[in-house]
Amino acid sequence: MCRLFGLHSGRARAKATFWLLNAPSSLLEQSRREPDGTGVGVFTPEGRPRVEKQALAAWQDRAFAREARSLESTTFIAHVRYASTGAHTYANTHPFEQAGRLFAHNGAFAGLDKLERRLEDVGGAGLVHGETDSERMFALITAETRHANGNLEEGIVNAVSWMAGKLPIFSLNFIITTATDLWALRYPESHELYVREDHAGPATASHVLEATSPRISVRSHDISDRVLVATKRMDDDPRWRLMDSGELIHVGPDLRPRSSRPFPARPAVQLELSDLDANAAASQQSHEG
Repeated sequence: MCRLFGLHSGRARAKATFWLLNAPSSLLEQSRREPDGTGVGVFTPEGRPRVEKQALAAWQDRAFAREARSLESTTFIAHVRYASTGAHTYANTHPFEQAGRLFAHNGAFAGLDKLERRLEDVGGAGLVHGETDSERMFALITAETRHANGNLEEGIVNAVSWMAGKLPIFSLNFIITTATDLWALRYPESHELYVREDHAGPATASHVLEATSPRISVRSHDISDRVLVATKRMDDDPRWRLMDSGELIHVGPDLRPRSSRPFPARPAVQLELSDLDANAAASQQSHEG
């Protein structure tokens, strides 16, 4: 299945090299089982979104390692794709950018014809440039946020609530980032999503991260204050916490996650793996190995 990663480093710009390349379950390692695309999204010092992505697995994309070592931002969003909807193209590769925000999704849902009619009704159809269900979900969030006078939380709640009531849903897990904020949703319980808070104070020798492989040795005085979100625990640190089903997390520059649970316990129509077609079902399995 697709893999998500998000990082917020507060007001300090940072790198995410360890998590993208060198962690025991780095995005690079996870991409060996998720072959259909890789992307990383960051923000410039001026707050403009920048997306680097290819319709290739990260381990096949030489640019991914170079970018993972060099990119700096206050927030990161990254995604490795196992496609369920849409061809293996740049336009269908996550993350997506709309209205200065970045979005990546892990999951599947049905009823795209109904969602497209909803997008027409709320003025969001022009935001979609590819074929994926994920980009259409993001477009609905963007359109609903516009109708909520720019209140992203209200836009997320309105969009996801409409989908939960109207569409057959397997999983809507996502991460959204801006230059100052990160949002993450786990809904419903079909897929896991973890959050980790690191508030360790000034970096000391005990906070040095080390990673060694036959090809690269890393010793990094990584930032000690950050919040991480990921589809799976990326190392054995006990601070990883499984988000509740239906939990929406908002992380601002103070790095204090705020949780809410504004959605019904289950969608009106909850899809199981057996309800999906063969391609979608393959994309939603864990592919651990």
